[in-house]
Amino acid sequence: MIASLSTSSSVLVVAIFLATAVEMVEALTIVVAVGHTRGWRSALEGVAVALMALGALVGIFGPALLRIPINDLRVVVGSILLIFGMQWLRKAILRSSGFKAKHDEDAIFAATVASLTQVGKPQRDSLAFVTSFKGVFLEGLEVVITVLTLGASAHKIVLASWVASGTVLLVALVGVLVAKQLSSVPENAMKMTVGVLLVSYGTFWCGEGLGIHWTGADAALPMLALTYFVGTWVIIALARQSRKRVPA
Repeated sequence: MIASLSTSSSVLVVAIFLATAVEMVEALTIVVAVGHTRGWRSALEGVAVALMALGALVGIFGPALLRIPINDLRVVVGSILLIFGMQWLRKAILRSSGFKAKHDEDAIFAATVASLTQVGKPQRDSLAFVTSFKGVFLEGLEVVITVLTLGASAHKIVLASWVASGTVLLVALVGVLVAKQLSSVPENAMKMTVGVLLVSYGTFWCGEGLGIHWTGADAALPMLALTYFVGTWVIIALARQSRKRVPA
Protein backbone atom coordinates (compact mmCIF):
# COMPACT_ATOMS: atom_id res chain seq x y z
CA MET A 1 0.00 0.00 0.00
CA ILE A 2 2.75 2.45 0.97
CA ALA A 3 4.55 1.80 -2.32
CA SER A 4 1.52 3.00 -4.25
CA LEU A 5 1.21 6.28 -2.38
CA SER A 6 2.29 9.53 -4.04
CA THR A 7 5.11 11.63 -2.60
CA SER A 8 2.57 14.01 -1.08
CA SER A 9 0.65 11.14 0.54
CA SER A 10 3.84 9.56 1.88
CA VAL A 11 4.90 12.81 3.55
CA LEU A 12 1.35 13.20 4.89
CA VAL A 13 1.44 9.72 6.44
CA VAL A 14 4.82 10.36 8.10
CA ALA A 15 3.75 13.77 9.44
CA ILE A 16 0.46 12.47 10.88
CA PHE A 17 2.14 9.39 12.38
CA LEU A 18 4.92 11.32 14.13
CA ALA A 19 2.66 14.15 15.33
CA THR A 20 0.14 11.68 16.75
CA ALA A 21 2.84 9.52 18.34
CA VAL A 22 4.46 12.47 20.14
CA GLU A 23 1.19 13.80 21.55
CA MET A 24 -0.15 10.38 22.52
CA VAL A 25 3.05 9.44 24.37
CA GLU A 26 2.54 12.56 26.50
CA ALA A 27 -1.12 11.64 27.06
CA LEU A 28 -0.17 8.04 27.84
CA THR A 29 2.23 9.22 30.54
CA ILE A 30 -0.63 10.98 32.32
CA VAL A 31 -3.04 8.06 31.92
CA VAL A 32 -0.54 5.50 33.22
CA ALA A 33 0.21 7.72 36.23
CA VAL A 34 -3.50 8.12 36.96
CA GLY A 35 -4.18 4.40 36.52
CA HIS A 36 -1.37 3.32 38.82
CA THR A 37 -2.24 5.92 41.45
CA ARG A 38 -6.02 6.22 41.44
CA GLY A 39 -7.25 3.09 39.68
CA TRP A 40 -7.72 2.07 36.07
CA ARG A 41 -11.51 2.08 35.76
CA SER A 42 -12.07 5.84 36.07
CA ALA A 43 -8.84 6.58 34.20
CA LEU A 44 -9.90 4.49 31.18
CA GLU A 45 -13.41 5.96 31.26
CA GLY A 46 -11.83 9.41 30.95
CA VAL A 47 -9.74 8.18 28.00
CA ALA A 48 -12.81 6.72 26.25
CA VAL A 49 -14.86 9.91 26.59
CA ALA A 50 -11.95 12.06 25.40
CA LEU A 51 -11.45 9.88 22.30
CA MET A 52 -15.17 10.03 21.47
CA ALA A 53 -15.13 13.83 21.79
CA LEU A 54 -12.09 14.09 19.52
CA GLY A 55 -13.66 11.73 16.98
CA ALA A 56 -16.79 13.91 16.97
CA LEU A 57 -14.69 16.99 16.20
CA VAL A 58 -13.18 15.26 13.16
CA GLY A 59 -16.62 14.10 12.01
CA ILE A 60 -18.16 17.58 12.39
CA PHE A 61 -15.42 19.83 11.03
CA GLY A 62 -13.75 17.50 8.52
CA PRO A 63 -16.51 17.50 5.86
CA ALA A 64 -17.06 21.26 6.35
CA LEU A 65 -13.43 22.01 5.52
CA LEU A 66 -13.69 20.13 2.23
CA ARG A 67 -16.39 22.56 1.02
CA ILE A 68 -14.03 25.58 1.20
CA PRO A 69 -12.46 26.62 -2.17
CA ILE A 70 -9.18 24.73 -2.42
CA ASN A 71 -6.86 27.73 -2.91
CA ASP A 72 -8.39 29.65 0.01
CA LEU A 73 -8.21 26.51 2.15
CA ARG A 74 -4.55 25.94 1.32
CA VAL A 75 -3.54 29.49 2.23
CA VAL A 76 -5.41 29.36 5.56
CA VAL A 77 -4.28 25.83 6.41
CA GLY A 78 -0.73 26.50 5.22
CA SER A 79 -0.54 29.50 7.56
CA ILE A 80 -1.82 27.43 10.49
CA LEU A 81 0.71 24.68 9.76
CA LEU A 82 3.54 27.23 9.59
CA ILE A 83 2.54 28.56 13.01
CA PHE A 84 2.30 25.07 14.54
CA GLY A 85 5.48 23.87 12.86
CA MET A 86 7.51 26.91 13.97
CA GLN A 87 6.35 26.38 17.56
CA TRP A 88 7.46 22.72 17.48
CA LEU A 89 10.77 23.64 15.84
CA ARG A 90 11.43 26.43 18.34
CA LYS A 91 11.05 24.05 21.29
CA ALA A 92 13.11 21.34 19.60
CA ILE A 93 15.92 23.80 18.76
CA LEU A 94 16.00 25.19 22.31
CA ARG A 95 16.19 21.66 23.75
CA SER A 96 18.80 20.43 21.27
CA SER A 97 21.01 23.47 21.88
CA GLY A 98 20.74 23.19 25.67
CA PHE A 99 18.78 26.38 26.32
CA LYS A 100 15.74 24.37 27.49
CA ALA A 101 15.57 21.10 29.40
CA LYS A 102 14.52 18.11 27.33
CA HIS A 103 11.03 16.72 27.87
CA ASP A 104 11.24 14.10 30.63
CA GLU A 105 8.30 11.69 30.65
CA ASP A 106 9.52 10.04 33.88
CA ALA A 107 9.54 13.43 35.62
CA ILE A 108 6.01 14.15 34.35
CA PHE A 109 4.92 10.71 35.57
CA ALA A 110 6.40 11.34 39.03
CA ALA A 111 4.86 14.81 39.28
CA THR A 112 1.44 13.52 38.24
CA VAL A 113 1.62 10.69 40.78
CA ALA A 114 2.67 13.12 43.54
CA SER A 115 -0.23 15.49 42.84
CA LEU A 116 -2.79 12.67 42.69
CA THR A 117 -1.68 10.90 45.86
CA GLN A 118 -2.36 14.04 47.91
CA VAL A 119 -6.12 13.56 47.46
CA GLY A 120 -8.13 10.70 48.96
CA LYS A 121 -9.45 8.08 46.56
CA PRO A 122 -13.24 7.50 46.55
CA GLN A 123 -14.93 4.43 45.05
CA ARG A 124 -15.88 6.35 41.88
CA ASP A 125 -12.91 8.59 41.21
CA SER A 126 -13.89 11.83 39.47
CA LEU A 127 -10.34 13.17 39.84
CA ALA A 128 -8.93 10.22 37.90
CA PHE A 129 -11.61 10.60 35.23
CA VAL A 130 -11.06 14.35 34.78
CA THR A 131 -7.25 14.08 34.81
CA SER A 132 -7.25 11.33 32.17
CA PHE A 133 -9.88 13.10 30.08
CA LYS A 134 -8.02 16.41 30.20
CA GLY A 135 -4.66 14.82 29.36
CA VAL A 136 -5.98 12.84 26.38
CA PHE A 137 -8.30 15.58 25.11
CA LEU A 138 -5.77 18.42 25.23
CA GLU A 139 -2.95 16.38 23.68
CA GLY A 140 -5.37 14.85 21.20
CA LEU A 141 -6.76 18.26 20.22
CA GLU A 142 -3.45 19.15 18.60
CA VAL A 143 -3.58 15.84 16.72
CA VAL A 144 -7.12 16.63 15.53
CA ILE A 145 -6.02 20.06 14.27
CA THR A 146 -3.09 18.45 12.44
CA VAL A 147 -5.31 15.74 10.94
CA LEU A 148 -7.98 18.22 9.81
CA THR A 149 -5.57 20.76 8.35
CA LEU A 150 -3.21 18.33 6.62
CA GLY A 151 -6.00 16.01 5.51
CA ALA A 152 -8.28 18.79 4.23
CA SER A 153 -5.59 20.55 2.22
CA ALA A 154 -4.59 17.29 0.54
CA HIS A 155 -8.26 16.24 0.29
CA LYS A 156 -7.27 13.08 2.16
CA ILE A 157 -8.98 13.42 5.53
CA VAL A 158 -9.93 9.74 5.50
CA LEU A 159 -6.28 8.70 5.03
CA ALA A 160 -5.10 11.16 7.71
CA SER A 161 -7.79 9.92 10.13
CA TRP A 162 -6.87 6.27 9.60
CA VAL A 163 -3.17 6.98 10.14
CA ALA A 164 -3.91 8.94 13.34
CA SER A 165 -6.26 6.22 14.65
CA GLY A 166 -3.73 3.49 13.92
CA THR A 167 -1.00 5.45 15.67
CA VAL A 168 -3.18 5.93 18.76
CA LEU A 169 -3.76 2.16 18.92
CA LEU A 170 -0.03 1.49 18.42
CA VAL A 171 0.97 3.88 21.22
CA ALA A 172 -1.67 2.34 23.49
CA LEU A 173 -0.32 -1.15 22.78
CA VAL A 174 3.25 -0.05 23.42
CA GLY A 175 2.07 1.64 26.61
CA VAL A 176 0.55 -1.63 27.86
CA LEU A 177 3.85 -3.41 27.18
CA VAL A 178 6.34 -0.87 28.52
CA ALA A 179 4.22 1.08 31.04
CA LYS A 180 6.45 3.73 32.62
CA GLN A 181 9.46 3.20 30.34
CA LEU A 182 8.53 6.20 28.20
CA SER A 183 11.68 8.26 28.64
CA SER A 184 13.46 6.11 26.02
CA VAL A 185 11.24 7.58 23.28
CA PRO A 186 13.37 10.11 21.32
CA GLU A 187 10.66 12.73 21.65
CA ASN A 188 12.78 15.78 20.84
CA ALA A 189 13.97 14.25 17.57
CA MET A 190 10.38 13.33 16.70
CA LYS A 191 9.16 16.85 17.50
CA MET A 192 11.88 18.33 15.34
CA THR A 193 10.90 16.04 12.46
CA VAL A 194 7.21 16.91 12.85
CA GLY A 195 8.04 20.62 13.01
CA VAL A 196 10.03 20.39 9.78
CA LEU A 197 7.27 18.46 8.02
CA LEU A 198 4.53 20.87 9.15
CA VAL A 199 6.57 23.89 8.06
CA SER A 200 7.30 22.20 4.74
CA TYR A 201 3.64 21.43 4.14
CA GLY A 202 2.69 24.95 5.25
CA THR A 203 5.15 26.52 2.81
CA PHE A 204 4.04 24.21 -0.01
CA TRP A 205 0.32 24.84 0.42
CA CYS A 206 0.63 28.58 1.03
CA GLY A 207 2.61 28.75 -2.20
CA GLU A 208 0.03 26.71 -4.13
CA GLY A 209 -2.83 28.76 -2.73
CA LEU A 210 -1.07 31.96 -3.83
CA GLY A 211 -0.53 30.60 -7.34
CA ILE A 212 3.08 29.42 -7.12
CA HIS A 213 3.84 26.42 -9.34
CA TRP A 214 6.45 24.30 -7.56
CA THR A 215 9.14 22.67 -9.68
CA GLY A 216 8.42 18.94 -9.75
CA ALA A 217 4.95 19.42 -8.17
CA ASP A 218 4.69 17.11 -5.13
CA ALA A 219 8.39 16.26 -5.43
CA ALA A 220 9.10 19.76 -4.09
CA LEU A 221 7.93 18.64 -0.62
CA PRO A 222 11.01 16.47 0.17
CA MET A 223 13.26 19.28 -1.07
CA LEU A 224 11.52 21.79 1.19
CA ALA A 225 11.82 19.36 4.11
CA LEU A 226 15.53 18.84 3.42
CA THR A 227 16.09 22.60 3.25
CA TYR A 228 14.32 23.14 6.58
CA PHE A 229 16.22 20.22 8.19
CA VAL A 230 19.55 21.72 7.15
CA GLY A 231 18.46 25.19 8.27
CA THR A 232 17.31 23.81 11.64
CA TRP A 233 20.64 22.11 12.32
CA VAL A 234 22.54 25.24 11.29
CA ILE A 235 20.50 27.23 13.83
CA ILE A 236 21.15 24.55 16.50
CA ALA A 237 24.89 24.65 15.80
CA LEU A 238 24.95 28.45 16.04
CA ALA A 239 22.87 28.35 19.24
CA ARG A 240 25.28 25.84 20.80
CA GLN A 241 28.22 28.04 19.90
CA SER A 242 26.44 31.04 21.41
CA ARG A 243 25.67 29.10 24.59
CA LYS A 244 29.33 28.11 24.99
CA ARG A 245 30.34 31.78 24.87
CA VAL A 246 27.86 32.78 27.57
CA PRO A 247 29.61 32.97 31.01
CA ALA A 248 28.29 30.52 33.60
